[in-house]
Amino acid sequence: MIDYVLPIVLPVICGVMLLVLGVPQKRSNLLLLVSVAMTAVLGIDVLLLTKVSGVRLNLFELTHNVAISFALDRIGTIFYVLILVVWCLVMIFSFEYMKHEQNEKRYYGFFFIVLGVLTGLCFAGNLITFYAFFELLTLTSMPLVLHNQSHEAVMAGLKYLFYSFAGAYLALLGLYFLFQYGNTLDFTAGGVLNEQMAAQHQPLLLVLALLMILGFGVKAGMFPMHAWLPTAHPVAPAPASAFLSAIIVKAGVLALIRVVYYIFGVSFLRGTWVQTTWMILALLTVFMGSMLAYREKILKKRLAYSTVSQVSYILFGLSLMEPVAFSGAIYHVIAHGLIKSTLFLCAGAIIYQTGKIRVEELNGIGKQMPVTIWCYTIASLGLIGIPPTSGFISKWYLASGALNSGNPVFAWLGPVILLISALLTAGYLLPSTMHGFFPGEAFDYKAMKKAEPCKKMVIPLLILTALSVISGVFTSPLLAQLQMIADTIF
Repeated sequence: MIDYVLPIVLPVICGVMLLVLGVPQKRSNLLLLVSVAMTAVLGIDVLLLTKVSGVRLNLFELTHNVAISFALDRIGTIFYVLILVVWCLVMIFSFEYMKHEQNEKRYYGFFFIVLGVLTGLCFAGNLITFYAFFELLTLTSMPLVLHNQSHEAVMAGLKYLFYSFAGAYLALLGLYFLFQYGNTLDFTAGGVLNEQMAAQHQPLLLVLALLMILGFGVKAGMFPMHAWLPTAHPVAPAPASAFLSAIIVKAGVLALIRVVYYIFGVSFLRGTWVQTTWMILALLTVFMGSMLAYREKILKKRLAYSTVSQVSYILFGLSLMEPVAFSGAIYHVIAHGLIKSTLFLCAGAIIYQTGKIRVEELNGIGKQMPVTIWCYTIASLGLIGIPPTSGFISKWYLASGALNSGNPVFAWLGPVILLISALLTAGYLLPSTMHGFFPGEAFDYKAMKKAEPCKKMVIPLLILTALSVISGVFTSPLLAQLQMIADTIF
């Protein structure tokens, strides 16, 4: 039991201790405490990770046939490893960046707690357990949005709370009916619906499936419930924005994978109006998010709109319900997590060193912060889908999956929208690089001062940038895992 419970409980305990117990006021002592706690949490998590795979634990029963259950499978492991990697590097970056912010203890406290809740999501063995942690994620991540306590942050936090709870209640409605019409709520590859009940109540179940897709899609920023994301993410401290956009939105993606592929099942949803509606919403979000990012002038908000678009690449791949597209979607989960955390941390480094927040202010920034802007540039190429980055691999598989789907409309419309979005992505990311390194003859080089951040900020950027390239070059191990997952659910 401890193999499942400790990785969830230990980060929460560390976070609560930081929030509640008296901590030395000296910043060096606080960072030492956080570092020791982080080392303990990551060390134990990694040691226990291999021991729990494939083992189910029913912790306790809420009511008859409704248990809090944990079971780590391959898809949960992929999400969990990504969470640990990004969380650790963002935490290291925070050590320097949070000098700009007040209430560091509160920030680190909730950052630990969110890790524990995300671990619970990855370890959840049934829909009841998953839903409980999904709701907790909203409550524990909202303080990261509210951190600076400005009016803008408070309103963004309330918007995040309203949208998230509205989506969760839609999902809860579906959960009630699934309890009656399913053989179990345990996540099972291929689905859990009772065939006789599903045949008798197909119209109702299809409506419930769409409501659950819309409800869980809120966290992933899918249209029409996407408006919270570009409001909430930019007002948080830059490291929190990186984690929100790279990881926390993936909770919505994981929820959709569990509901569609492990509860309803592909055989029940494929070819229905629910699948068509989902594909339309996903492609609409891809295009809309790219257009809004292209028009946005504030760097962090531009990156937030970009998240709206890029996460819907994943949702489109999932909505195709095709093995190659599914592999591309999961690959893009990893690619986007690494790339978007890099971009937000680069934006944070720029803000920390220069105070510049608008895109038009970045002329010559490549001369001041060459390492940071090179990391930004490589990550941008990955988000566009340029080889040899991981973004190229994921988008290749997404386009191939669409072409293989056999759908007379989306087989060609999907790749076209993805290509247009890639061009728009280049249009809103690369000008900062061009003007950053080539500011023009009017630029005053004499007034320029070097502003590269310290090693605590640069090293996480370099590691994340390297990982986004390495994962695009050495693809075989991950693709083999994705093939095994696809074989079990299709």
